[in-house]
Amino acid sequence: MNQKEAIMEGRTSLGIEFGSTRIKAVLTGEDSVPLASGSHEWENRYENGIWTYSLEDVWQGLQDCYRNLAQEVRNTYGTELARTGAIGFSAMMHGYLAFDKNGELLVPFRTWRNTSTEQAAAALTEAFHYNIPQRWSIAHLYQAVLNQEEHVKDVAFLTTLAGYVHWKLTGQKVLGIGDASGMFPIEGKTKDYDAAMMDIFGTLTEAYAYPWKLKDILPKVLCAGEAAGTLTPEGAGLLDTSGRLEAGIPVCPPEGDAGTGMTATGSVAARTGNVSAGTSVFAMIVLEKELEKVHPEIDMVMTPSGSPAAMVHCNNCTSDLNAWAGLFHEFAESCGISIDTNQLFSVLYQKALEGDADCGGLLAYNYLSGESITGFEEGRPLFVRSAESRFTLANFMRVHLFTALGALKNGLDILIKEEKVQVDKICGHGGLFKTPVVGQRMMAAAINAPVSVMETAGEGGAWGIALLASYMRQKEEGERLSDYLDRRVFSGGTGVTQQPVPDDVAGFEAFLNRYNTGLAIERAAVDALR
Repeated sequence: MNQKEAIMEGRTSLGIEFGSTRIKAVLTGEDSVPLASGSHEWENRYENGIWTYSLEDVWQGLQDCYRNLAQEVRNTYGTELARTGAIGFSAMMHGYLAFDKNGELLVPFRTWRNTSTEQAAAALTEAFHYNIPQRWSIAHLYQAVLNQEEHVKDVAFLTTLAGYVHWKLTGQKVLGIGDASGMFPIEGKTKDYDAAMMDIFGTLTEAYAYPWKLKDILPKVLCAGEAAGTLTPEGAGLLDTSGRLEAGIPVCPPEGDAGTGMTATGSVAARTGNVSAGTSVFAMIVLEKELEKVHPEIDMVMTPSGSPAAMVHCNNCTSDLNAWAGLFHEFAESCGISIDTNQLFSVLYQKALEGDADCGGLLAYNYLSGESITGFEEGRPLFVRSAESRFTLANFMRVHLFTALGALKNGLDILIKEEKVQVDKICGHGGLFKTPVVGQRMMAAAINAPVSVMETAGEGGAWGIALLASYMRQKEEGERLSDYLDRRVFSGGTGVTQQPVPDDVAGFEAFLNRYNTGLAIERAAVDALR
């Protein structure tokens, strides 16, 4: 009854996140416990050499996701979802969504998955003395400049997917500082785009005589807890096609999936970190101080409240692993065996624990797309063994779990071994951790540190952005996000922690040596298989 009353009176928060393969909505109560959820499956497309989603897919997916949420509320609580206390939207970070002065999309959405901006990223990194990854919005924009693409002169607004959805639902061209730090570097003291680097960019593009200045086409930067507009009547109708949802609901700053991952795992304070492992994988470590050197493998971004964080991002994680699981599922069906997908993954993942520590000499690469950390613009999924390799199902599954973390391990070694970054707590979330113990143990082996998974990890970034919406609505004067999460969200929370197993750690190091040496094989596959 209390939950129903909370829903009817709007004492709730709603978070919606656009992930790589799923759009998810989570409705929470005043205690931040999820009350209901909804989802919509979707997939990116590779069209004309670009990884993209259509805007039609964005809105159809959002509406279907919300419709499913509202149906669960109706079925569970016997009431209609007409209002919430606050709403937040988040999505995959980075990418390129460019609009003209009339709000029309100029070119198809270029997602984070594209690795076609190497020239621009390298030039900007050198000019800024600051690492600019290929997937960042500014790299996409500058590559379009260097390519002399016709549309660039007409750009009036540049944003991310989360910023786009927020703009259309509220009318506000704003962005949370975490997501904004994946568009253009942020200056820590001002909590805004770095002015000196903006001047440098202006000098680089001066000869093209574009009618815009960079600062005028980027969204306004906001920190967690700040007001970011309200749901307009048009926005309410666009979100809820039934017309029941009321306008005027406060909306928090839109964030990227890195920021919501940090929030959902309570990893927003210094010396904490989290790993999100699904279609892609990234690790976020909140720093005590800036790094000593510029590393092309490490992105410097911000927590939702504006603290510096080091990010290791890899384009590929579980997609190839999922494809192999699908092959085993097809084999089982061909034998007349019906097996639940969750059971299949559980059996295969558990089997990996029986394998040799170093995967028995097997080698695999999960590169469906390029991988910038290891220098690949394109990828070819690959499995390799020698005559002496111990080719068993256990080793086969273990090597595919290890390789899902191979590129990430290379990046984290820079932070932990070279920069001596200290980490007290790592939390894992995402599909890799759904099967108990296994994913945690593989990650603990990769980083040689304990890995925890919270009970709420399955709610993911949608819950994270709901928490940010709750923080905006319920925070006390001067209350920091880290304190809010510790006191109101995670104080009574429980989770499972997996300590690193010494044999696993040694085995992963042996595998990584084989992985890095074998990159020449992956390069040959890319060159040969066109």
